[in-house]
Amino acid sequence: MRNKTAESQSRKDIVLEIVVGEYIKTINPVSSGHIVRAYKIGLSPATVRNILAELEQEGFLTHPHTSAGRVPTQTGYRYYVDHLMHEINLLKEEKARIKAEYEKEVKDLEVILEATSQILSDVTQYTSIISVDGWGDKIFCRGTGFVVEYPETRDLQKIRDILYALEEKERLLKIINRDLDRKIEIYIGHEIASSQIEGCSLAVSRYHFDKGPSGRIAILGPTRMDYQRVVSTLDYVTDLMQNIF
Repeated sequence: MRNKTAESQSRKDIVLEIVVGEYIKTINPVSSGHIVRAYKIGLSPATVRNILAELEQEGFLTHPHTSAGRVPTQTGYRYYVDHLMHEINLLKEEKARIKAEYEKEVKDLEVILEATSQILSDVTQYTSIISVDGWGDKIFCRGTGFVVEYPETRDLQKIRDILYALEEKERLLKIINRDLDRKIEIYIGHEIASSQIEGCSLAVSRYHFDKGPSGRIAILGPTRMDYQRVVSTLDYVTDLMQNIF
């Protein structure tokens, strides 16, 4: 019985990981037919359909009324981030570009943080936010323009809400300065605890310069953000920051 239960859970994990990954890439509902055609997972279309129905019943997936395909729910993203996500390696060119910025003979902390915020935004294609402990409500924020480019954010009021929230520095600092249980904490949707950006996800990490201050570094994107890429970028950048100032 245990083996059957473990096998059933393994199949559901495989299918959920595929749906989340596909939706992140395409923003299109994912059907059983596409999964069977595109992925060699050794399951019949009928079995995949049943698994998708189970995942929907359990709250990990949902489907638009006009489509038979499924999309992840916030619960689905949470399970993916906690149990299924794998950290990826950044491209050598990306690592070289990031490292090159830190090898410049720049000793001004503000310039370094501005450059870091810009690099993070460029590499992830999301909004980056950096705070410094003891600097009050000063933050470094780049990539706010990406908010209007989220294909799933067509509601102008939602866009305004997100941009307004990014301008409220004191409130934004409260969000990113929470205690972190892990090196990189990810808040999905309503977990951010801000109605203005509840349709987004936020990845937050702590940085610390060996001979300088510490603070928080965060990436804000849609709930459909490329979590693997964001986590890998934050991990690489925070490790670099430790030794450059």
